[in-house]
Amino acid sequence: MEKIKMTTPLVEMDGDEMTRILWQMIKDELLIPFVDLKTEYYDLGLVEREKTKDQVTIDSANATKKYGVAVKCATITPNKQRVEEYNLTEMWKSPNGTIRAILDGTVFRAPILIDSIKPAVRNWKKPITIARHAYGDVYKSTEHRVEGPGKAELLFTGEDGTQFRETIYDFECGGVLQGQYNKDSSICSFARSCFQYAIDTKQDLWFATKDTISKKYDQTFKLTFQDIFDNEYKAKFDELGIEYFYTLIDDAVARVIRSEGGYIWACKNYDGDVMSDMVSTAFGSLAMMTSVLVSPDGNYEYEAAHGTVTRHYYRYLKGEDTSTNPMATIYAWSGALRKRGELDGLTELVDFADKLEEACIDTLNDGIMTKDLVGLVSEGYEAHAVNSIGFIKAIRERLEKKLA
Repeated sequence: MEKIKMTTPLVEMDGDEMTRILWQMIKDELLIPFVDLKTEYYDLGLVEREKTKDQVTIDSANATKKYGVAVKCATITPNKQRVEEYNLTEMWKSPNGTIRAILDGTVFRAPILIDSIKPAVRNWKKPITIARHAYGDVYKSTEHRVEGPGKAELLFTGEDGTQFRETIYDFECGGVLQGQYNKDSSICSFARSCFQYAIDTKQDLWFATKDTISKKYDQTFKLTFQDIFDNEYKAKFDELGIEYFYTLIDDAVARVIRSEGGYIWACKNYDGDVMSDMVSTAFGSLAMMTSVLVSPDGNYEYEAAHGTVTRHYYRYLKGEDTSTNPMATIYAWSGALRKRGELDGLTELVDFADKLEEACIDTLNDGIMTKDLVGLVSEGYEAHAVNSIGFIKAIRERLEKKLA
């Protein structure tokens, strides 16, 4: 068959360890044979980030602004051990954090559902999408270890010289301090991204913080969301018959557990970090969690929600067989290709992305899986484990039939 043509490149961000290996397998088996793949390539592997002093990460984010759609492989965020292992000159920041800050985006994560794996929460029937604010809070905080008695103060000095000063605590012993912040422009972008994504996907939107305790910080989020909704999005929500509502985070957790799913749950940065892992695990596996970063000006960056699968990579280097789940990475590619096709008016490319995902689901529903999923299969279903390339080849077999 003639390859499907692309008119505008995707921004391709390569990554690290086992997911880097899977990245190439997916391209070789599921993409290049069928699509005349056009990408602007950036190597975000830790070796290249060290070589370029992390400039490559910044360049990839700016390229995403230029082309509008990116697809990203999982990458290492180095700790002390990684600094020694890779002989780094600096403990480079999370590439995801850098890209999110430049794009001013919100991360939307949703599970991939299959018939044979039932959610741990028995009444969940539809995906729950977590919308995570991707700026500030504890991830940009300043911390200090207090070794003895003393006064901790919050001090803000305005450009005009005016000051705000308030005692945080009079320490009578050692302890710890943490100062965190957010900014109105980022909170507004977060709100608009959430409302627009709800409209695009025709889903209800829930938002939750703890404004009864955090009467200025969290309340700013609550009031900003409500103001933007009332003035910019309410009419469209009413037209589509979808709902926006705010509730406290603890009430939201109770509502989520009792619900059937099928909505977007917007969370502040840390809440979203925790709740996306909770949701993915309850639905089955983090390797079955899709993730897309959406900026308020319409840029999209698709990625897997999981890490680089280090343990499997070390086994791979020893020549051992691995059964690493590539589903989230495949869906990163399919999501990016679909969005590229939608933006460029390429129905063939959109159709290919749909068929690729259908082939993945058919493979899993036929009981062909990686080892991480076999143990999750519900009673009454049969499944057997294959290695990573065997799983990808099984998907290709079904994809070829759909494209024939």
